[in-house]
Amino acid sequence: MSAVYSGESERHVPPEADVEWPLSRRGDVVPEVCAWLRENKPVARVRTLTGAPAWLVSTHELATRVLQDEVFSMSAMAEPGARLQYAPVFPATSRSSVQDIGNAGLREAVMRALSPHAVKQAAGGFRRRADALLDELVDEGPPADLRARFTDPYTVSVMSAVLGLSDDHGRLLMDGLDIAIMTVPRSFEGAQVNWDKGMALTRDRLRAPGAAEAPGLLGALARIRAGKGDQDVTDDDLASALNGLFTAGALSTAAFLLLAVLQLMRHPDQMEWLRAHPEAMDDAVEELLRCNLAIGDGLPRIATRDTELGGTAIAEGDLVLVLVEGANHDPAVFPRPHELDLTRRPGSHLAFGAGRHYCAATFLARTHASVALSAVLDRMPGLRLAIPVEEISWRSGWIKRTAERLPVLW
Repeated sequence: MSAVYSGESERHVPPEADVEWPLSRRGDVVPEVCAWLRENKPVARVRTLTGAPAWLVSTHELATRVLQDEVFSMSAMAEPGARLQYAPVFPATSRSSVQDIGNAGLREAVMRALSPHAVKQAAGGFRRRADALLDELVDEGPPADLRARFTDPYTVSVMSAVLGLSDDHGRLLMDGLDIAIMTVPRSFEGAQVNWDKGMALTRDRLRAPGAAEAPGLLGALARIRAGKGDQDVTDDDLASALNGLFTAGALSTAAFLLLAVLQLMRHPDQMEWLRAHPEAMDDAVEELLRCNLAIGDGLPRIATRDTELGGTAIAEGDLVLVLVEGANHDPAVFPRPHELDLTRRPGSHLAFGAGRHYCAATFLARTHASVALSAVLDRMPGLRLAIPVEEISWRSGWIKRTAERLPVLW
């Protein structure tokens, strides 16, 4: 058994590590090292961008355990001195998930805004926005950059509608994501300026006259601020919750949608089958989620006590990273894992995590994608790449795998 990965595309492996981290940034090809890791080093040693040691978990079984076992904590990442994947570009306390929001009224408002009922009420508007964006593209004709002209602005509209923001507010927050979720070894001045700008914008909207009558989460938070709910939250708490939800939601949904469209274009037989079977869209979205490679840096957890994982001793304070693309392509769980099969029922994929920190916005994410994909399939017959797939430029230094541009024909 080889101690260090030595595949054909081997890059520099630092001392005291089994593979270089992060893995390839291409979002269209599963890194070949994933199979090697599952077979040889299911709990592997890596060095993060900050130089911190970490454990990389690649099998579905062990990844599920890490995500479900409360020994491995997300909240502990906000503690002073915690090992990190990369330098923080926003305050550590904002890393806590919705489940960690201590104020009961705030938590209730967030969960209500993300509930299936609220999303279903807004879904008609999602489709109208998708059609309006596609009207512009069809009128202009190909080629067009699907990211700049469709997936990003559509995502802004969806997140803005659910959170009660104006599209202008959403666009400004979306622009800030270019800095807000960079993966860097050291913090930098612009990160704090970017954070302060977004916080100031949202605080102003929460304080504006009539904010308590606004729709969505913005209005609910403004009512809490006005004393119609719990009193133990500050304006910064409210603004941070809203901005954090926008960041997490827009980032994940936009990245997934872009790569889902790319997957379909690379498998035209599957795309044509789905076009002919629109009733299968919900199941197809699950398979596209399983295959999706957007989560490029692993899901992080901190061990809160000494434990064992796959025969490897894990010490209290160790950083553990879940390699989602490894788990979701594990042949022990998904037969023929590298094949896109829209008739598959991949119910145990980990695209939304698992356990206590299972994504609270799963219904929103699924609806966002299914509405957009239905619109694209309806309106763009013959959809295909305008450039060779090898010429797609993949963004580096970002928390998600994403294409800088996605030029298409139809």
